Amino acid sequence: MNDDALRKLVEERWAALDAEQTTGERRLRVSSLPVVGEHGPLSVAVDHDGYRHVLVPIHAHRKVRPGLDGPVLRLRKRALEDEETYQAYADLACLRNDLSDLFTELCVDVLGAAAELPENPVKALYRVLDRWKALFRTQGTLLGPEQLAGLFGELIVLHRLLEKDSSAHRLWRGPERHRHDFSAGTTAVEVKSGTGGKGRRPRIHGLDQLEVPEDGTLCLAWFRLQGTTVKGSGIGFVELVERTLQACDDEDALLALLAGAGYRPSDADFYHDVRFVISEERWYSVTPDFPGLTGQALLAAGVPVSVLDVEYTIDLSGETPAPMAPGQVSQMIDSLIQESV
Repeated sequence: MNDDALRKLVEERWAALDAEQTTGERRLRVSSLPVVGEHGPLSVAVDHDGYRHVLVPIHAHRKVRPGLDGPVLRLRKRALEDEETYQAYADLACLRNDLSDLFTELCVDVLGAAAELPENPVKALYRVLDRWKALFRTQGTLLGPEQLAGLFGELIVLHRLLEKDSSAHRLWRGPERHRHDFSAGTTAVEVKSGTGGKGRRPRIHGLDQLEVPEDGTLCLAWFRLQGTTVKGSGIGFVELVERTLQACDDEDALLALLAGAGYRPSDADFYHDVRFVISEERWYSVTPDFPGLTGQALLAAGVPVSVLDVEYTIDLSGETPAPMAPGQVSQMIDSLIQESV
């Protein structure tokens, strides 16, 4: 069913519900639609005050995203039951009758997205809400070339974690300004990306970035990236963001992390031509002989630490320190996930 047909159907159903006799304050007049999700058909409804609703059926134990609570739109969990059935819904309501025409367009988008994702119509609902919110979001500062490369490397690691655990976004600590990009407590990974043609010279930010967690392990993942404009070559930045969102079981939480890292879906068009080829990838175990400057090392040497905002570059261009073997990298990723469970 195309958008015009959905729009006509929704308007007809709401008109019919408006014409029915009003019910009790906590009751809804409901009409099912021919868009069916995992837990049943989506519906439109009208409440005692004449406000319009779209209802997305969900599992009884599923939570609904908080934070949308008027004055125009309200999203909450609602259970409806009659003599034969009990069903929980994600209930999206418009609390202003003068905006009913716009709410109709929003609902048509929700129904179309849910029809394309019947196994998870609530995720489709969230996607539509996020797109509409993006229309009114103030444009922020765009990511520069170095920031894009850095975030790309972190997303490569995050996607690998999500392939093993769809909740692994909780390990991504970089956007929260944690000293390590990924951390589960005693296991951590710091990610560095470079776009230069020669050498491996990651920039280290702070005296604690290469400090190993107490009684734990730390790895530094190095990616050499080459920008390309050839379609089909390498990985598109926006493409990688979308893959990562699809692999995550909580898109809203991941979108918040992406925003903390400086990326907003509303800016995606600015990055559509950004593509990277990974020409080299090396993982290093940060051991006591690994090059670096840390607060712990200075204290151990009897040097008082009284400087701030320290930044420096380490050189990994030679054959030492030796990178980790692929099996060791896989074991590190598994340890990171297992510790977080």
